[in-house]
Amino acid sequence: MSVTLQKKPSRKPERPARPAIDPANQFEPDRQAAKPKLRQLKVVSPYEPAGDQPTAIRELVAGVQSGERDQVLLGVTGSGKTFTMAKVIEAVQKPTLILAPNKTLAAQLYGEMKQFFPENAVEYFVSYYDYYQPEAYVPRSDTYIEKDSAINEQIDRMRHAATQALLERNDVIIVASVSCIYGIGSVETYSRMVVKMQVGGAIARDTLVKALVEQQYRRNDASFQRGTFRVRGETVDVFPVQNEDRAWRIMLFGDEIESIIEFDPLTGEKTADLEEVHVYANSHYVTPRPTLNQATILIKQELRERLIEFTANGKLLEAERLQQRCTFDLEMIETTGACKGIENYSRYLSGRKPGDPPPTLFEYLPEDALLIVDESHVTVPQIGGMERGDFARKSILSEFGFRLPSCLDNRPLRFDEWERFRPQTIHVSATPGPWEMDRVEGVFAEQVIRPTGLIDPVTEIRPVEHQVDDLLAECRIVIGRGGRILVTTLTKRMAEDLTEYMTEAGIKVRYLHSDVDTLERIEIIRDLRLGAFDVLIGINLLREGLDIPECQLVAILDADKEGFLRSRTSLIQTIGRAARNIDGRVLLYADRMTDSLKYAIEETDRRRTRQSDWNTAHGITPHSVRTHIGDAIKSVFEQDYVTVSPIKDGGITDMVGKDLKAAIVDIEKRMRAAAADLEFETAARLRDELKRLEALDLGLEPPPPSPASRGGKVAKSRTPEPLGPGGGGYDPSQRRGKRRG
Repeated sequence: MSVTLQKKPSRKPERPARPAIDPANQFEPDRQAAKPKLRQLKVVSPYEPAGDQPTAIRELVAGVQSGERDQVLLGVTGSGKTFTMAKVIEAVQKPTLILAPNKTLAAQLYGEMKQFFPENAVEYFVSYYDYYQPEAYVPRSDTYIEKDSAINEQIDRMRHAATQALLERNDVIIVASVSCIYGIGSVETYSRMVVKMQVGGAIARDTLVKALVEQQYRRNDASFQRGTFRVRGETVDVFPVQNEDRAWRIMLFGDEIESIIEFDPLTGEKTADLEEVHVYANSHYVTPRPTLNQATILIKQELRERLIEFTANGKLLEAERLQQRCTFDLEMIETTGACKGIENYSRYLSGRKPGDPPPTLFEYLPEDALLIVDESHVTVPQIGGMERGDFARKSILSEFGFRLPSCLDNRPLRFDEWERFRPQTIHVSATPGPWEMDRVEGVFAEQVIRPTGLIDPVTEIRPVEHQVDDLLAECRIVIGRGGRILVTTLTKRMAEDLTEYMTEAGIKVRYLHSDVDTLERIEIIRDLRLGAFDVLIGINLLREGLDIPECQLVAILDADKEGFLRSRTSLIQTIGRAARNIDGRVLLYADRMTDSLKYAIEETDRRRTRQSDWNTAHGITPHSVRTHIGDAIKSVFEQDYVTVSPIKDGGITDMVGKDLKAAIVDIEKRMRAAAADLEFETAARLRDELKRLEALDLGLEPPPPSPASRGGKVAKSRTPEPLGPGGGGYDPSQRRGKRRG
C-alpha cells in the first residue's frame, strides 16, 4: 500500500465578521515530548486476525511507520474493524486517541478496548454534562437564558484519569467523543500544579494543606469524598480526583513524610504501602494566583475599552449591564480564585492571544501519538460544524453587553485548527466521506471479508408501482420463515400510514422515527428481536449501528429519490443492516437508476463476489451472527430505568422500574449510613451495587464484585491497579523501594 499526501482539501472562506488570520502568526502548541517506552501496548484476545484483517493491519502499520499523515480503513459492517484497530495500535506502540461521533459509540469502543488491553491505560474522555443549557440571549423577545448544567462526577473522574495517564504513561489509549475539541485547562498549568510526594521526602503539613487548597481540593473532615482532604494531627488524608475508591494517607513526622498508605475511604481498609504519589489539581481549569492577578488586570483593561465603545454608540443599557457582570466576576476571582462562567475569560487565564485556539486534549497528546477517527463520515463533518454555532451564540452575548468580546475565544477548535493539531490519522468507516478520500487520493486499506464468512445481501430492484402490495407479499414469506423485516420510508407520515395499512392486513408492525422517545426506541428494537412483532418501519434511524441479526429482509421504498436519505452513504449503510443474516436480502423500489443507487448496487455486488470467492477458496461455510438480545439496550443515553438485584442483608428494597439516577442517589445514602454505623461489609456490598449502576448509566461494562459483596471477608491487602504515581496506585515495575510489610 502506498499512500502519499499531496492534494490539500478545499476549505470554505472565513465569515466576514471574523478577522482573517495571518498564516505566519498562527498559533502552534508545543507538543508533549514522547514518553520512554517503559510499558508495551499488548492485545489480549483468544482470536487471531482472519479474512481481510491481516492485510489491512499490515498496510496500515506500514503507512504509520513510513510517516503517512492520513490513511483510510474501509471496513464493511461486521468485519471486525475494532479488532483491526487494536492490532494496529499494538504493532506501532503509539499512544492513541480514538475519536467517536457520540457517547454511545464511544462507550462501546471503550468497553471493547478495555477488554483488548487489560494491562494498559485505556481511558474515557467525553463531555461530563448530564444536562447542559448554554448561556444565550434572544434579542427578538429580550430573553436572557442563564447557563445551567449538571456534571456527571463519574465522567469527570474518568476525564482526569485520561489526562493524567497521557502525562505519565506511554501505553495510553483514550476513547473520546467530539467534545475533546472543546477547551480544557492548559497542559502547561495542569502539569505544573502537581504535588509530588515520596517516603522520606520533606514537606511541612501546613505547606501541603496550602498546596491542596491551591489545587481546589476542599477540606472536609466530616464527609470524605472525591476531591477533598482531611487533617488529623500529623496525618493528611487525600481523596485524589482521578480515583474512584482509593484514597491516600500521608503520615508526617515533623516535616518528613514517614509513610504513604493507600486505603479504602469507605471501610478504612489498608490496601497498599506506596513509595511515591502525585496529586494533580481538582480541576482542569485551576490557575495559579500570579496568573489570576495578571488576568484580572487584562480583563479590567478590556472592560474599560468596551465601556467606552458602548457609551460612544449610545448603548448605555449594555454598558451598565456589562460593568455590573464583569465587576462581580472580578471580585469573585480576586477573592476565591474562580467565578461562575470563568471559562469566558479563558483567553487571559491561559495566556493566549486574541484569535488563538483554546487549549484542548490534543495539546496533551505526545508528539508520537496516533489518532483514529471512527465512523469518519459522521465524525469529520461534526468537527467542522461545532465552532460555527458557538460563534453565533456568543457574538450576540458580546453585542448586547452580557459578555466581553474575549468570550469568543472560549470555543471549540475550528476545522483548520484541528487539521493542524492532529497527529498521524487513520480514518475508519464502512463509507468514508469525500474529505477523507481526498486526503489519501482514493487509496485505502480495505476490509471486506468477515470472520464469520457472511456475505453482503442480494440486492433486487423492483418498480415503484404497487410497491406496498409487493412488499406485503414479501413480508408474509419472510415471516413464515421466522425472519424480521426492516422498511425505510422518506417521511414520518408515510411510515405511520404504512404501519396502519400493514396492521389492517394482519401484519405485526411498529414504526420508528425521531418523535419516538429514546427509551421507547430501544424497547421497540428489543421487541423486534424477541419476536413481539415482525416488521419495523423507519426513516433515518435504520441506517447506522443497528444490530439485528434476525433481519432477513430490508426494503427501501422510493430508492430513486436522490437526497441525503438516498445518498451513496445512506444506501450502503441501510443495505448493511441485512448483512448479519445468511438469508439477508434487500429490495430497492425504484423506476430509474440514480448515480447513488447504481454505486450502492455495484459496490454491494463487488463485495459479495469477493466474499463468495474467499469462502469457496478457503472452504468457509457462512453462518448468521448470534448476539445476546439484551445487548441491544446497552447505551449511554438510553439507560433511563433500572432493575436492581436485591442484596441479602443490604437493606435494598425492590427498585424494579425506578429511575436510575434516583436509585444511585438512594444506594449512595444507604452506603454512607452503613459506613457511619461501622457496618463495613454492608457498605462494601452497597458500594459494589453503586459501581454497577454507575457503569450502566455510562453504558460501560459493570466491574466485578468484591469479596464482600459475594459474602466473603474484605481483603486485608491487595495489589492496586498499576497506574503510576498519579493514577491511584503504585507501579510494581517502577517502584523505587521494596514493599514494606
